[in-house]
Amino acid sequence: MAFLHRLLKCRRNAAAAVASASFLVLVLVFSVLLAATRHDDSPAIAAPSLPGEEEPGASCEAALRPLLDDAARCRYLSSPRHPPCAPAGYVDYLRLFYCGFGRAPWLGGAALALWLLVLFYLLGDTASQYFCASLEGLSEALRLPPAIAGVTLLSLGNGAPDVLSSVVAFAAGGGGAGDVGLSSVLGGALFVSTVVAGVVAIVVAGRRGDAAVAIERRGFVRDVCFLLVALCYLVAVLLTGTVTVWAAASFLSLYAAYVLLVWTSHCCAAAAEDDELGDGKKPAAAANHSDLAAPLLVDGDAPPPLPVSCKATTPPPQKTLSQRALDALHSPLYLPRRLTIPDIAAHRWSKRYAVASALLAPVLLAAISYPSIPAVLLSAAVAGAVLAAAAAHATASAAPPETRCGRIPWLAGGFLMSVLWSYMLARELVALLVAIGLVAGVKASLLGATVLAWGNSLGDLVADVALAVHGGAGGAQTAVSGCYAGPAFNTVVGLGLSLTLAAGARYPRAYAVPADASAYQAAGFLVAALVWALVVLPARGMRLDRVLGVGLLVVYLGFLAVRLGSLGASGS
Repeated sequence: MAFLHRLLKCRRNAAAAVASASFLVLVLVFSVLLAATRHDDSPAIAAPSLPGEEEPGASCEAALRPLLDDAARCRYLSSPRHPPCAPAGYVDYLRLFYCGFGRAPWLGGAALALWLLVLFYLLGDTASQYFCASLEGLSEALRLPPAIAGVTLLSLGNGAPDVLSSVVAFAAGGGGAGDVGLSSVLGGALFVSTVVAGVVAIVVAGRRGDAAVAIERRGFVRDVCFLLVALCYLVAVLLTGTVTVWAAASFLSLYAAYVLLVWTSHCCAAAAEDDELGDGKKPAAAANHSDLAAPLLVDGDAPPPLPVSCKATTPPPQKTLSQRALDALHSPLYLPRRLTIPDIAAHRWSKRYAVASALLAPVLLAAISYPSIPAVLLSAAVAGAVLAAAAAHATASAAPPETRCGRIPWLAGGFLMSVLWSYMLARELVALLVAIGLVAGVKASLLGATVLAWGNSLGDLVADVALAVHGGAGGAQTAVSGCYAGPAFNTVVGLGLSLTLAAGARYPRAYAVPADASAYQAAGFLVAALVWALVVLPARGMRLDRVLGVGLLVVYLGFLAVRLGSLGASGS
């Protein structure tokens, strides 16, 4: 397990260095180019009639496609009358690309790709370092049983990037964002259930030879069957084409039934174990309870078997000069979150940061929610000052609050602010992906099913493989369980919450689900992968081997071949 911690820490440090360097370069480039585009605003607005302006409902994509010159695209995007081209973000990426990088599109593509990596890093790091820690602390403070905590709060910590990306995409609505939300969740579930599970099976089988690792049957069958039921429900919604708020809420409520099923399974297993101990027998299923809290793997963390912890257990060593230089480079990405997210993790505790977060968190919340209402901003500043004074008086410099009543307000504040940060980052990520799709001439749904799904799932691949290889039989059990329970949470809660909010905003009218061929393809290949695992694994004694792993990888390669084939057909 120590090797796993070192491996994941090394990966976090490398990712932080790359993201920080990319961020500093991009800040300089974007500042210069944004100033240049603002300087060119007046002639662009005064341009003559442009394609698409005559029809207010015209598609921005259809209007941009006939314009072969970047200068013409820049004039079109600078016009205040053009329809929305992409979900609203903090940066107008299309205008930046065509107006700022018009003479060097390769440089614009590289800048957008680097910024995409930075956003992926920030979203995953926020979920890992802050969101998961707050949820785990809340589960401990509320004294939730490990089985329930595993499939509720800690599952939310693991699936936060996928869930929030989906919610943001459906909330954005136009510009192909809804396609991104649907395809990213299905694409991520397919990637984890095929590539991650397949690589885990192949690596474990290769290292252990004849001593194959057996997976606990009951939890595996339960998770796979639940995911199949959820997919059938989702496909029925997609075939209908519309969904009401009540139908979306019923889909979301499926996860409540799953939590009840897990709780029942946990109680039955505990009762059986107590009976065996009372009879003087060794419990047969004592080593298999890790499946009850399967979706606990968080990008950048290496959780042991229950109870899972997102916190370090030892104080950090003395930093070297190179590490201090890396910290300075990383500070532009680290400090804004550290100063606004309450954090009482023992290894990161600082009273100065705690007081600063109490002061600034209400201000940031008000600035994001009601930026144009001065009274709200002033009230938030006053509330922040009061909270900061209370924090300075009630906390100690040496250690974070230890009492249950003292920890819950900090944990709740950390949860709220980490959600806000994750929402802002996911919103920007979706806007950037839609803009990249328009620039590259690729459907946003394809980018959601591949790029967004890969970015949100690569951390699971690294962590699951390392845990399966170096965590023994229990580590392999937890890794495989997470490959199915995690996608079940993201599919039901992520899409269920997104559809419920989107349909609720249009109540009493039904919400038109933005589904194209890629959604059906992803769902179909995911069903094929689940059926393959459900048939092959029990038939081979629940043992991980290359037959299972290779079959799952073939399913995903088939999905990529179909998607790329449809892309080529549409391009021709």
